[in-house]
Amino acid sequence: MRHLMSPLDFSVEELDKLLKLACDIEKNPSRYANACQGKKLATCFYEPSTRTRLSFEAAMLNLGGSVLGFSSADSSSASKGESVSDTIRVISCYADICAMRHPKEGAPLVASQRSAIPVINAGDGGHQHPTQTLTDLMTIHSLKGHLGDLTIGLCGDLKFGRTVHSLIHALIRYPNIRFVLISPEELRVPGYIREDVLDKHNVPYEEVERLEDAMAKLDILYMTRVQRERFFNEEDYVRMKDFYILDKSKMALAKEDMLVLHPLPRVNEISVEVDDDPRAAYFRQAQYGVYVRMALILTLLEVEVC
Repeated sequence: MRHLMSPLDFSVEELDKLLKLACDIEKNPSRYANACQGKKLATCFYEPSTRTRLSFEAAMLNLGGSVLGFSSADSSSASKGESVSDTIRVISCYADICAMRHPKEGAPLVASQRSAIPVINAGDGGHQHPTQTLTDLMTIHSLKGHLGDLTIGLCGDLKFGRTVHSLIHALIRYPNIRFVLISPEELRVPGYIREDVLDKHNVPYEEVERLEDAMAKLDILYMTRVQRERFFNEEDYVRMKDFYILDKSKMALAKEDMLVLHPLPRVNEISVEVDDDPRAAYFRQAQYGVYVRMALILTLLEVEVC
C-alpha cells in the first residue's frame, strides 16, 4: 500500500508513467468510466477548498466510484477533539482511499502512519500540495511538450505558498531548470528551500522584487495569491496583498509562447483582462487536475484498465 505525501514519493519514472496515464484518460475518458466501480473515496478536508476537493470528487465519480467525507473541521468530529489518528482509523472502515487537507503541517503524514487505506496529502499548512504539483507538471508537459529546459518564474507568496514549495521540489529533478523567484522581501522563499533544495542541487536561481524585470526571460510564470489565512495579523496582509498584479501591460513584456499558471483561487493578482490571452493557462490547468487525480487514484488503488 502506498500513500502520497510529497511529489518526491514518486520517482521521475513513476511520475512519467502517471502523467502518461493522465493523458490517456484525457483522450479516452470512456475507457475509465467504470474502473473504480464499487470503490469509495473519503475527502477529509479540515480547511476550506473548492478546486482540490471538487476535483478529487469529480475524479472518483468519473471513474465510476463514490465519494463521502466532510468539507471543514467544524463538520467533523475534530470539533469534538478527535485526533487525526483516530479519524483515519474510522475512515479506513468506510472507504478505500482518502484525500486529506489539514492546516497543520504533517497531519496527513500522521494519518498515513495509522491508516489501513492509501492516504493522499491534499495540502498541509504551508508545507506541501503534491496533487497540485502533479497538475502543474501535467499542464506544463501537455502545453510545452517537455518538463526540462525551462526558465520558471514563481511570483507572489513564496514563503507560505505550499504549491510553490512542492513545485520546486518536483522540477529540480528535470534537466536545465532555472528559477526566477519574484517576491517582496517579507515573502521570500524560506531559507531551507534555498539552501537544502536549490543550493544543494546546484539549481540556478535569482531573486527579484519587480515582476517587470523578470517577464522577458520566462517560459512559465507561476502566479500565486497572498494568502490571508497564513498571516498572523490583518495589517501585514493588507500591506502585501496587492504587491503584484499581472495585467496586459506586463504581459506585453513576455515571450509569445510563455504560459501563465496559477493554482487558484485568485484574488486580484491576475487582472481579468489577461483571461483572454492565449498564454493564460490557469483554467486549463484546473481541468488537467481532474485527469491527474484520476490517474493517481487508479495508481494508488492498483487498478489496471485494459
